[in-house]
Parts: sequence; structure tokens; C-alpha cells
Amino acid sequence: MSNKKNIAILGSTGSIGTQALDVIAANPDAFQVEVLTAQNNAALLIEQARRFQPNAVVITNEDHYELVRQALANEDIKVYAGEKALADIVQMETIDLVITALVGYSGLRPTLRAIEAGKTIALANKETLVVAGDLVTRQAREKGVSIYPIDSEHSAIFQCMVGEFHNKIEKIILTASGGPFRGHLRPQLGAVTKAQALKHPNWTMGAKVTIDSASLMNKGLEVIEAKWLFGLSPSQVEVVVHPQSIIHSFVQFEDGSMKAQLGLPDMRLPIQFAMTYPHRLKSDFPRFDFAAYPSLTFEKPDTETFRNLALAFDALHRGGNMPCVLNAANEVAVAGFLREQVGFLEMSDIVEQCLAKMDYIGNPSYEDYVTTDKETRLRAQELLR
Repeated sequence: MSNKKNIAILGSTGSIGTQALDVIAANPDAFQVEVLTAQNNAALLIEQARRFQPNAVVITNEDHYELVRQALANEDIKVYAGEKALADIVQMETIDLVITALVGYSGLRPTLRAIEAGKTIALANKETLVVAGDLVTRQAREKGVSIYPIDSEHSAIFQCMVGEFHNKIEKIILTASGGPFRGHLRPQLGAVTKAQALKHPNWTMGAKVTIDSASLMNKGLEVIEAKWLFGLSPSQVEVVVHPQSIIHSFVQFEDGSMKAQLGLPDMRLPIQFAMTYPHRLKSDFPRFDFAAYPSLTFEKPDTETFRNLALAFDALHRGGNMPCVLNAANEVAVAGFLREQVGFLEMSDIVEQCLAKMDYIGNPSYEDYVTTDKETRLRAQELLR
């Protein structure tokens, strides 16, 4: 790589954002931090800004603006606050690549604005494509914008497809660890606590994504994301449980041949690949040792026990605004579970009821997505205890 890429990280204080900064710190000749943003973690944002000296930072929660502004008063760094600033900052001319590492629905608007400005996207915010996949991918095509996946599973699919873009895909198979409750039955899940659900066996992630992984909703969201990223039909996306999390996903081509991408569970690998594609940079990440993993196993997901995965497939098949309903209801349900307002199994109940009761819109506009999200959240809130 000959020229430095100017990077904007939306959600720099989260798990993906901090690991992206690790990649940047290890490759100072390849990357320059241009923008950092955070929702609430002002202290870490200030620390990151002092270290990486971006052109600008945005603290979305305006209550923290004065704290950040004063802390960076002696630095040559612009400080902004609010949702509008977040959506506007991605259009800065100096930005080459926008890493969208925000959690949930909040990633949609700034991602669309970045695409509108012609910025290359490194996408970790799967909800953007879950909520409005048709709108986002259509706008990306119109603007000639590339969207490179950061999720380990979608990065694996993308890496398997490199050099194969002229060959027809028969199907893709996303791998799932199965989470901390793999093999549990519904009566056992009824007693699951927040502390238990936050202990993922293989990955270190934020609270919301960790709960989604425990309930298999994360895999359901990834199924919907994969459909839009790779232009597939719902029937071309499958899920297999792979507890070791070494094979990150498979691609099967129409001749029956399969490709898989392997590696240790380390999000810095897909982050770096999205940031450097079509190049690969040398890294000092730990290397996989086959002798340490003498057995790699696979099994079908239990969609009767973990109903979220089945609900996600149902929303994908129905299409329209139903994936948006799925996402909004799930975000409310997970927040309720983290506040201990609802039990582990009740999260699926809330999502299912919202999918059944919300009005279907076959070809939603952006305004339809905004309305659907708002109304679904209100309905889901009513279902919380």
C-alpha cells in the first residue's frame, strides 16, 4: 500500500472500534485517523483523540460535549456533538474509508450519508443492512461505492469469493459457535441470568452483540445481512453450528466445490482485511495451529429452542419492512433483558409478537423504515414488564 488511507471510525470506543485502532496503531504508514465518534464514552474518546490526533471527533450524546471540548481545547482537533453532526461528519472530503462500528439502528443514517458522499464503507454495523438492505445496496450501486464486510462470517465469505466473482454461488454457509447455551433445552433457558448470557465462549464483544449471540439472533441478523451483501436469495443462505469458531464460513459453488476461510477467533483479522483490500498487510496476530484443534465439529442449529434464528429467516422471506421490525423489537427486548425486565426466552416472544402485529410494507422508503422502527419500538416497549 503506497498511500495512507484516512479513516473515520464511527463507534471508536466499542469493541470493533478499539480493535480497528489497534490495527491502525500497528500500521502507521498505512493509515491515518481522520474522525473518531462515540455515543457516551467521553473519557475513552478523549484518550483516543489525544493519542491518534484526528481531524475531528463527535460525541453523539450532547450532554458530554463540554467535557470533550474542554479536554481537547489544547489539541488541534475539532469537536462536534449530536446525531446530525454524526451524519454530517462522514461527508468530509478528506475521508477515504468509513468504518461503521455503531451498534444497532443508529448506524443506518450515517452509513447512508457516507454512501451518498461516495465513501468506501467497512461495515461492522450489520443492522444497517438488516433494516434497509434494499435501500442501502441500491444507493451503493448508484454511487459506485464498495461495502467491505467486517463481521468475521461475512469477511470469510468475501475472502472465499475473491477471484471467483465470475463463478455462480450455489449457497453460502454461515458458521455459528452456538453461544454459551448450546445444547440447552427451553426449560433451562428460562432460568438464564444476564451474567450467564454475557459470557461468550469464543469472542469478546459488546453487551448487546453478546446477548444476540447467546440467543442466536446475531446469526439471524447475519443471515439477512449476507443476503444483501452478496446478492443472494434467502434459500441460498444456511447456518451450521461450529463450536470451535475456527472455520468462519463456507461458500459452495454450482459445481459443488466448497471454499472455507479459517483462523483463530480474532476480529482484527477481518477488520484489517476490510481496511486494506485488495491487499493484505503483514501482522503479528496469533497463528492457528492444527495440532491444537484435532477435532472440528458441526451440527444443525436448534431453531425450536433458539427461536430467534427461525424468526429472522421468516422476516427475511417475508421481506419489505419485516427485517426492520425484527431488529427494532430485538433491540428493545435485549435492552429489557439487560435491565432484567424480561427473561431470556421472553425476548423471542416480544420479537414474534411485533412481527405478527406490525403492518407490512412491501417496498418501503427511507421514511417508511424510520416510521416502522419508531412504531415497533413503542409496541415492544409495551410488551416489557
